[in-house]
Amino acid sequence: MIEAASLDSIELLAPLTADQRASLAKQCSWRHFHPQEQVIDRASDSRDVCFIVEGRVRVVNYSLSGREVTFDDVEAGGYLGELSAIDGEARSASIVALSEVMVAFMSPRLFQQVVTQNPTIAWGVMTRLASIVRSATGRIMDLSTLGANNRVHAELLRLAKPNLKGDNTAAISPIPIHSDIAARVSTTRETVARVLGDLSRDKLVIRQDNSLLVRDFARLEEMVEEVRGD
Repeated sequence: MIEAASLDSIELLAPLTADQRASLAKQCSWRHFHPQEQVIDRASDSRDVCFIVEGRVRVVNYSLSGREVTFDDVEAGGYLGELSAIDGEARSASIVALSEVMVAFMSPRLFQQVVTQNPTIAWGVMTRLASIVRSATGRIMDLSTLGANNRVHAELLRLAKPNLKGDNTAAISPIPIHSDIAARVSTTRETVARVLGDLSRDKLVIRQDNSLLVRDFARLEEMVEEVRGD
């Protein structure tokens, strides 16, 4: 499997030629992970960049009491760990496999070489970091200004927005797990269940096959913005 492994699916590396990606693939360390297996431990000394070739992973952290805080999910084609590769500092979070996952680990030296020699890739890294900062700023504001119910609304809005259709509906697929939403917005599973129940009774969301359908995206957006005061 390792001999046939390819970095062709990694969006960041798309500006490179196939031969260049094949050369980089040979210089990476490849590992397969099972669901719930830890890909990176925040406390580890590793500074490698992780390219998610197959599967899906979650970026998480844990409080002293063991409470999980979820930052993001990354699908195949994405990458993680660039902060430590750039500044040499400790990891800011752990990474856990959500499915069967194949990861290519690239050393900090090689990653820095690829970025400095390819302006388009360097721009891609900067754009991603800018997106992370904007997302973190928005979440900090939500945690500071919104109540738990409204934070759940805001998270549903964030999950639904990429799938917004012209008829003002948006499907979240697969149906989000209550504990996952709770970990993202710093609340409890019970609160998430109650909020989803209220939205369902108001006909704003319904279960549809393996998706949660937001039937009135504009209304959900209004509910969030009214509380934010934007």
